[in-house]
Amino acid sequence: MPARSQFAQLATKFGVLVGAILVVTVLLSAMPGHHAPAVESQQSLAPTAAQPQQPSPGLDPDMPGMDMNDAKANEAHAVHDMTPGHHARNPHMYMTAARTQSSEDVARAKEIMDQLRDGIAKYKDYRVALADGYKIFLPNLKQPEYHFTNYRNGFLEAFTFEPSRPTSLLYKKTSAGYELVGAMYTMPKRATEDELNERIPLSVATWHLHTNLCMPPRDQLPSADWSRFGLRGSISTDEGCAAARGRFHPVIFGWMVHVYPYEDSLDKIFAMHHRD
Repeated sequence: MPARSQFAQLATKFGVLVGAILVVTVLLSAMPGHHAPAVESQQSLAPTAAQPQQPSPGLDPDMPGMDMNDAKANEAHAVHDMTPGHHARNPHMYMTAARTQSSEDVARAKEIMDQLRDGIAKYKDYRVALADGYKIFLPNLKQPEYHFTNYRNGFLEAFTFEPSRPTSLLYKKTSAGYELVGAMYTMPKRATEDELNERIPLSVATWHLHTNLCMPPRDQLPSADWSRFGLRGSISTDEGCAAARGRFHPVIFGWMVHVYPYEDSLDKIFAMHHRD
C-alpha cells in the first residue's frame, strides 16, 4: 500500500510537470509573431524579418552556430559598446529613432521613473540584490557600469511590464563595493518599435539592439582577429562573413534600454549610459 501510494504521488507530480510544460508551450505559441530588425548596413537600418528570441537578456539558445565561447566574447564586446563614446549608431548597433514628444509621454516616463526608484531602493545595498537572485555580469572585467541581472525578471519582461521589476540593476564599482545608479529593461528582439514605445516612450528613451555579428570559424576562435570579427569587428555583412568563413547573426541578445532614476532631467534619466 505505501509503495502504491508513493507511485501515485510520483505520477501526480509528473502529470503536473507535463501540464505546466504544455501551458508554457501554448502561451509561447500564442504570442504575436513579430519580427526583429535586421540591420543591413550603416546606411540602411530599416527593420526586416529575423528569428524570434527567447525572453531572456542573454543569447538566444536556439541561434545556430552560437556557443558559450561566442557568448562570453560578445557579451564582453557588448559591455564595451555601452561605454561612453562607443554607442554611436554603427553597423553593430541599431537604435530606435526618436519620436515627437508629448505631454503624455513625459507623464508616462516620470511614472516609470518613480516606480523604478521605489522598487529598487532596497538594492542600494548590492548584497540585497545578490540575495534576491541578481547575478553580477563579468565581475572580473573592469567596466564603467556593472550589470546585476535577474534572469527570471528577464523572462517575465517578455510577457508583462512592471517598472519596479527591471531585468538588470546598474552599479558603479566603489572601494566599498557597488553603488546603485540605474537599471535596464529588456524585450525580446522580435518586438516592434511600436511595442517598445508602448512600454517606454521612444520620445524620451532610446532602445538598442546589437546587430550584424560575424563570429570567426570555430577552429580560429582562440586566435581570432577581433579587429575583423565580433561586435567591434570590421565585418558587418553576411557576404563579408561568408568570405571570411565566419558565422553570421543579424541580431543577438534582445532589446535593451537603460534608466537612471536618480538623475535630475529626463535626458539624463533615459540616457544610453550614466553621466558622471
